[in-house]
Amino acid sequence: MLYLLAHWLHFEGIANLIRYQSFRSGAALMTALVIGLIIGPRFINMLRVRQGKGQPIRADGPQSHLAKRGTPTMGGLMIVISLAISLLLWMDLTSKFVWACLVVTLGFGLIGFLDDYAKVTKYAHAGLSARIRLLAEFAVAGTALALVVTDTNLYLPIFSNLYVPMGPAYYLFAAFVIVGAGNAVNLTDGLDGLATMPVIIAAGTFAIIAYLAGRVDYAHYLGIQHVPRAGELSIFCGAVMGAGLAFLWFNAPPAAVFMGDTGSLALGGTLGVIAVSIHHEIVLGIVGGLFVMEAVSVIVQVFVYKRTGKRVFRMAPIHHHFEQLGWKESTVVIRFWIVSIVLALLGLATLKVR
Repeated sequence: MLYLLAHWLHFEGIANLIRYQSFRSGAALMTALVIGLIIGPRFINMLRVRQGKGQPIRADGPQSHLAKRGTPTMGGLMIVISLAISLLLWMDLTSKFVWACLVVTLGFGLIGFLDDYAKVTKYAHAGLSARIRLLAEFAVAGTALALVVTDTNLYLPIFSNLYVPMGPAYYLFAAFVIVGAGNAVNLTDGLDGLATMPVIIAAGTFAIIAYLAGRVDYAHYLGIQHVPRAGELSIFCGAVMGAGLAFLWFNAPPAAVFMGDTGSLALGGTLGVIAVSIHHEIVLGIVGGLFVMEAVSVIVQVFVYKRTGKRVFRMAPIHHHFEQLGWKESTVVIRFWIVSIVLALLGLATLKVR
């Protein structure tokens, strides 16, 4: 919006600077960071007053978590607000990628908010029914896909110009990627700071990939699919990083606020729609491998327990398994961050292996 305004006012010097996506990515990061840090304290106090008892804590979870009772949730609203303001300032609002990503971020954020609201008002761990939530998520994902999908091929990493033509089935696959990413991040958000930093790392990785995919020269050199104007998504990723860093300031152990489903669904869905937009869905599975591991641990635990009555893990998601093994919460969080960094580097490595 600032780029268009500068042109309209004939501020050519400023417009020339703002037209660089690298500049706007950094500016979006800093804008979201500053907004988040400014609104954070008052926002947390407001949530604490309105929620009273805060987020319900699982009675069957690690006993150390009982000390977190009273911590307010829905902190994801801070992320969504700072992210949205930053994007509206720095992204090119004529880009379809802006609106597709905003549809998912705001749509998933709203679904998560309703889920958090149900939990807080009932003071129960269960919120919206799983069926209603999934139907709403697929509806939001489908709306976003209608805006950005023009190529229904699934491009494979490592190999240059190798793809699987999926036709109409691609829409279902892409929707599954977006919904799956949102719920995988949601499952990961179980310890202070655990989900936030891996999302920041993944967003930084996709900022690089989106910029490269949007440049025909770099895309041709690397052998990846060129997506015209996809570089605008690097600004979106920058805003995600800034909003995430601001939230982490308050979410660092011991957390003053939880992001709740409001934040985790919005952030996960955002990563999913960005990956789909630049045709790096499989790379998302590598970069976001930590989220995949968390989701798979829950699926495996439920599947095996229903059929055998035995547990594969001491507790799922898997971060609770390590807590039950005696790892301190901070140890689990930092080691999982390290895993995220390694996976992000592996994801970037697929660009030049081709």
